[in-house]
Amino acid sequence: MRASFLAPILALTTAVAPALASAQTATQTVTFAVNAINQISATGSPSLTVTTATAGSQPTDAIDAASTWAVTTNQTGAKISASIPTAMPAGLTLSANLVAPAGATSAGLTALGTVAVDLVTSITKVAQSGMTATYHLSATAAAGVVGSATKVVTYTISGGT
Repeated sequence: MRASFLAPILALTTAVAPALASAQTATQTVTFAVNAINQISATGSPSLTVTTATAGSQPTDAIDAASTWAVTTNQTGAKISASIPTAMPAGLTLSANLVAPAGATSAGLTALGTVAVDLVTSITKVAQSGMTATYHLSATAAAGVVGSATKVVTYTISGGT
């Protein structure tokens, strides 16, 4: 009776042993890295026309808050700066305000010029879109009548570690 009890165990061991004997493994070293990523985009076509004033006051600013912007960075402490290629005509000021992504700081409404100004600082490891970009055009009475013109606003993301 003892032999009949051990027979199935012996048969199973004999059947599995060749499979175990032929098993093998291989290893492979995988090298990986993530480079610094700093991306910015802007959408919209802002149009600003100063059309009115209160008697005795400077003309009322034209405001456009229909544009949006997006940012992706995997760094700490990045910033967004902006500039325009040539100066605004005398008596006109073009300003921008970018809503800051989570954890960052907006400089608020800031006049743009040929020297880049920081609009958002302390941007850290974030991917966020749909943030409002607001533009203001201010004119003094001394600016007179100014025909339609355009300025390209260049946004730059930089810095970070």
